[in-house]
Amino acid sequence: MSVQREPSSSAPPAPGSAMARPGVAAAAAALAATLGLAAASWVVAVRQMSGMDMGVATRLGSFAFFAALWVWMMAAMMLPGAAPAVLRRAQAGGVRAVPLFVVSYLAVWALVGVAVYALYRPHGPAAAGAVAIAAGVYELTPLKRHFRRRCRESVRSGFGFGLCCVGSSIGLMVLLVALGVMSVAWMAVITVLALAQKLRPAQAAVDVPLALAIVGLGIWIVLAPSSVPGLMPPM
Repeated sequence: MSVQREPSSSAPPAPGSAMARPGVAAAAAALAATLGLAAASWVVAVRQMSGMDMGVATRLGSFAFFAALWVWMMAAMMLPGAAPAVLRRAQAGGVRAVPLFVVSYLAVWALVGVAVYALYRPHGPAAAGAVAIAAGVYELTPLKRHFRRRCRESVRSGFGFGLCCVGSSIGLMVLLVALGVMSVAWMAVITVLALAQKLRPAQAAVDVPLALAIVGLGIWIVLAPSSVPGLMPPM
């Protein structure tokens, strides 16, 4: 006569069980909060940037103004791509771990903003074109591929995740600063590109043409800057 064993109480809960539902709810709440903050940041950033876009001749204003605006811009542009990492953090540490993760992630981008303010000057189309060419070349480097891969992996801290994502997206961000740091249109383009690179793995059939297109944009800027929409300040 065989003896049937009772199921072990230490077995992991089924995905649809009551024990699993709190984790799903926490992940859903973290995702909603992250995307909601990103959407609100878009509204604030667009309002603050209104009337400031002068292409390559854009001025940043005071440090306090730019620093605050830059954080809103980074929250708008980078939080959507950080959503998978936020979900992983919520599942590992609960909802309470998410705010620290997000704040430390944005703190890394805030430091980038400090560097931008220190180095940026209104410039000419030749400089903008050279930066665009350099940004396109960076997209093809092993360093870019390394940080892009790391940015898609599980990183425990928001600060560490931010460093990886800065390394992955720095070429695109420099491109934004060179072409029009207060341009809503360029901000949207760079957001889409950075988001796509965070959500999908590297693929030469897509990434190489994109890098060549950025290089081509740089050459276009150098040769015919007046024909590039929004690049030159209105006369």
